[in-house]
Amino acid sequence: MSPKELDPAIRQELRSLSKDNADKVAGHLIMAAALMDSDSDRALAHARAAKERGGRVPITRETLGIAAYHAGEWKEALTELRAARRMAGGPGLLAVMADCERGLGHPDKAVELGFSEEAAELDPEQRAELAIVVAGAHHDLGHATDAVDVLEPETRARDLPEVTALRVTYAYADALAFAGETGDAREWFRKAEKMDTHGVLDSADRLQELERDLDE
Repeated sequence: MSPKELDPAIRQELRSLSKDNADKVAGHLIMAAALMDSDSDRALAHARAAKERGGRVPITRETLGIAAYHAGEWKEALTELRAARRMAGGPGLLAVMADCERGLGHPDKAVELGFSEEAAELDPEQRAELAIVVAGAHHDLGHATDAVDVLEPETRARDLPEVTALRVTYAYADALAFAGETGDAREWFRKAEKMDTHGVLDSADRLQELERDLDE
């Protein structure tokens, strides 16, 4: 992939840099994205290099935030994602930021993000992803009912991408199980299993566990 193939919005951001520097930053951004899932450390190195050369460009800060998140560098990820949000405006990547708070051992702060003003600006997919993280934070805090309550509205959301709808269904089943609602949890794990045509999640295993618990 060449710099010319980058998203037009990203190319527009990079125009604030000299052409030579913009090309170098673009190269680092491309490599960071390409390596994110397979080699998080190298992706992080490229993202840091992009920030070094173009730290005033929002996409470099956002890319570094995402790369740091994938590498488990929660504090760095949160710092960079906050910077990207300040620079670019909008709600930012709230779900990732909330998950960073969980990673730092601050589930209460993750819950707060779910009720922030920025959360009201999210589109349905982003809102569902944030709800999944906030439910997990409630789980961390031992608030079983709150986890269920956060996710329940998202199970009725329409037009979610298939992967997001699957993640919501699974998370809701998990929250129900945590709350001791075994019958409902089984029903929702069955739904998740049906939706998961590629076997990405362990819905079938979770369902078997619940069945065994009932038999004992």
